[in-house]
Amino acid sequence: MDQKKQDKHEYLYQLRNIAFQYSLGSCKIDAIRDVSVDIKKNTLLTLSGPSGSGKSTLLNILGLIEPPQQGEALFLNEDISAMSAKQLNTIRKYQIGFIFQQFHLIPVFNAEENVAYFLARQGHTEEEINKRTRSSLEVVGLWDHRKKRPGELSGGQRQRLAIARALAKTPEVIIGDEPTASLDQQTGREIMGIFHELVKQKKVSIILSTHDAMVQSYADCNIHLHDGALK
Repeated sequence: MDQKKQDKHEYLYQLRNIAFQYSLGSCKIDAIRDVSVDIKKNTLLTLSGPSGSGKSTLLNILGLIEPPQQGEALFLNEDISAMSAKQLNTIRKYQIGFIFQQFHLIPVFNAEENVAYFLARQGHTEEEINKRTRSSLEVVGLWDHRKKRPGELSGGQRQRLAIARALAKTPEVIIGDEPTASLDQQTGREIMGIFHELVKQKKVSIILSTHDAMVQSYADCNIHLHDGALK
């Protein structure tokens, strides 16, 4: 195989001189400025920087929620800006898992149902839903708690459930917006240990925004942003 072509297949994302601005009244605010970075597959990567540095905007671009306004962004060698709304939705639905700081679980569903619900929306068979649900809950140590609702789980367990829900998709990448911020340090370390093992065992990439040096210590690579630019 041609070396250049082989190298391309190593990358999950390739960003070239991307930029994104927000409008605030008559003012334009640079959220991201001239960011270029390659992100390899099977990587645990963190985005760090002070509040307002552009972390969330970059996560939105990587999550295919917002296209860059300038520059080029590739996901698995495909230009994000050239994708149709249907293509973007399909990739978000099947290839990208999302984890949020506040969990975003369905309170009236138990743990098992929270995972199975989103798999059902993907159109999987009942057998496949049951298989994936059990597997993902076992990975995060929650199978024995599968009949508990989110309100009956600790903060760490709720975050484990959010990870299981994302993992059940069997995505290429899981994106988390400060997923350990509301947890104590010990529980945060447990969650980061799960992420670390997912990269090793499941070959899924993990991209997390964080302010926490402990979280960064688990990363293969850290991208530090300041005023929208790489530092």
